Amino acid sequence: MGTDGHAAGLLLRRASTLHLQTGNLLSWGRLRKKCPSSHGEELRDCIQKTLNEWSSQISPDLVRELPDVLECTVAHAVEKINPDEREEMKVSAKLFIVGSNSSSMRSAVEMACSALGIAQLDSVIIASPPVEDGVNLALEHLQPYWEELENLVQNKKVVAIGTSDLDKAQLEQLYQWAQVKPNSNQVNLASCCVMPPDLTAFAKEFDIQLLTHNDPKELLSEASFQEALQESLPDIRANEWVPLWVLRYSVIVKSRGIIKSKGYIIQAKRRDS
Repeated sequence: MGTDGHAAGLLLRRASTLHLQTGNLLSWGRLRKKCPSSHGEELRDCIQKTLNEWSSQISPDLVRELPDVLECTVAHAVEKINPDEREEMKVSAKLFIVGSNSSSMRSAVEMACSALGIAQLDSVIIASPPVEDGVNLALEHLQPYWEELENLVQNKKVVAIGTSDLDKAQLEQLYQWAQVKPNSNQVNLASCCVMPPDLTAFAKEFDIQLLTHNDPKELLSEASFQEALQESLPDIRANEWVPLWVLRYSVIVKSRGIIKSKGYIIQAKRRDS
């Protein structure tokens, strides 16, 4: 382990929060030459590559500062949207909650806006929040997260909000309760090859767009995150760090339907010693 690794280890031992940003994955060869087999593999690869490059560029000033919140990113990978082109772009995000904390929503959206140099996201979809094994997702699990999303809509940080993997009964309960109605619901076609007719009928009646996805139920586990940390930075105590949320964003050129930018932002906390 060289001095870069020792510097990273020192910074991570003193910080309490880690923000990791991959920048635009499409702009340069960050990933393996082979196509990742899953979104989970892609994310883990991104974490390792970002950590490796960040740790090789740590400045002496940063080591002297020992900040409490550590920003782990590679500057030249971050691509802000040209303000003159903003109207031509659709900026969408999907938020995966790893730790049960609804207040994460605002910081995730604000970090995405800051990274892209924009005032608001066009849409945010929340993946179903984690529940205990054997417990079915209920409205009470969704409510605190949805209220945070509603606040972001009311404060004009997000235009439209949606859900993921809700069945007809769950979506109907949320729709009836919510002040800001869901405008979309993602369905995982790995678990149902055909859209359920009752869900399709409900979505059509209330103008909710049904989308498809192939994300795993758990995009980033605590163990997977710690393994990626340990492999990239062997000089740290990776088991002290736990991920709180993952936000994946995409910037699409509306007129052409092509993805111009895609990236991940992750927030992690160090466990209290």
